[in-house]
Amino acid sequence: MSKTTEQNGRLCNQVIRNLALSKLAEKYDLYTDYSNYDNINNKLGIKLFNGNKKYNENILINENNYMNYYNNNIINNANFDLMKGYFQTEEITTILHKHLKDNMKDIIEKNPYKERYNNNNDLFIHIRLTDAKQHNVGIDYYLHCIKLLNYDNIYIGSDNFNDELIRKIKTLYPNAIFINKNPVETIQFGSTCKNIILSHGSYSAVIGYLGFYSKIYYLNKTPNWCPLGMFENKGFVSIDLKK
Repeated sequence: MSKTTEQNGRLCNQVIRNLALSKLAEKYDLYTDYSNYDNINNKLGIKLFNGNKKYNENILINENNYMNYYNNNIINNANFDLMKGYFQTEEITTILHKHLKDNMKDIIEKNPYKERYNNNNDLFIHIRLTDAKQHNVGIDYYLHCIKLLNYDNIYIGSDNFNDELIRKIKTLYPNAIFINKNPVETIQFGSTCKNIILSHGSYSAVIGYLGFYSKIYYLNKTPNWCPLGMFENKGFVSIDLKK
């Protein structure tokens, strides 16, 4: 049985890892066991393929050999036993991003805010903090992006609304609205906004991937904690700040 684990990362690390496995499972008709299946498949509407075949010999799939199995028909009675890694390279995530766009009907249908898609002039900002605060892209980036845009409402999604960075933005933009929802609903709401300003990290990336009718912005600076490739070649707007 092919499977993914819950050990490496939270919801959107699992979205990317599970969808990467799903693409292989569909190619090889593999029976699979996905972590966080209910949130990803049933609530977000990201369909995860489950096939029929089980094999005795096990193979560990990681970022280094994934594309070999994706691009070739390797039939050796082997089971992709465990997806180990994050699968966040530019090459892999570009495949996943295209898959999500090609299957957006199911995702939109599951979204409780689906009437907002392509039907607002709002701005959503995702600001990743807490365990990744030291990796935050910085307030100058968010303010730079805000000034570029025309919008009706600013919405902020974050994991810490008491952080000094968010308080500064709220001081400058007192009408900004905090979106204090669970992780699935935050993704669903944010992805419906016309303009989306992303942080780095997989959670922001997935919001961008599901922003089917949005103009999406990211900081073009290589993070020291995740691949920038999650954002590259996805049709997003690259922001370069002056040094």
